Amino acid sequence: MFDLKNKVALVTGARRGMGKSHALALASQGASVVVTDIDLAECEAVVKEIKSGNNREAACFKMDVSKKEDVDRVFDEIVKKFGRLDILVNNAGIFSPKPALELTEADWYKTVDINLKGEFFCAQRAAKEMAKNKWGRIINISSIASGGVGVGFAGAAHYAASKGGIIGMTETLAVEWAPLGINVNAIAPGAIDTPMVAAAQMSKEALDATLAGIPLKRIGRPEEVSAAVVFLASEEASYITGATFYIDGGWLAA
Repeated sequence: MFDLKNKVALVTGARRGMGKSHALALASQGASVVVTDIDLAECEAVVKEIKSGNNREAACFKMDVSKKEDVDRVFDEIVKKFGRLDILVNNAGIFSPKPALELTEADWYKTVDINLKGEFFCAQRAAKEMAKNKWGRIINISSIASGGVGVGFAGAAHYAASKGGIIGMTETLAVEWAPLGINVNAIAPGAIDTPMVAAAQMSKEALDATLAGIPLKRIGRPEEVSAAVVFLASEEASYITGATFYIDGGWLAA
């Protein structure tokens, strides 16, 4: 068990899937949780679940992370309501597979703006608040598709570029913000049972091939990623910064 009482956490892209799981997990350890997404109704349902299941303070805001003005607006609201921000889980992201020869400029920028630009400006604004208390935890969600680990995915050039950028950004921010008391780490999940993965409509053959490459022979569960999120958000992870945690059932080791 990790004690996150009196901490305020923000989870972006939290209306479902891993984001929702991260929000519930942080609340279960005592944190007050803010959830954001582009769908306010679904966010409100998550807040209701947090309040009923954990009796914790929670709030939701509609936010498009690709728009800096939207990010600034929501962070202003968070600080106004809670007075501080201690934990950021940069979870918002999209995956729209498309062959590289068919990618348009619009395809490229939509993915990069949400997955990479959005994470940076959320992290930047969070760091400004965290620096006031000389304590903060930023957890950026990347992917094993980020490159440099011997695994490439057809149709994911734009996605891989955005997720690879997250890892490089994480390492740089960890160095820059260490003097401010802010730890910055990344989590790179493998195949996890989420609506986003389901939307990719993987064929049975493709799924079987994926499972064949995973030593644990199964798809991961969102809560298994959330366990790492909670740890990295805690005081117990105080000497960990600039690291990337691969949660993939042994995929990269095989």
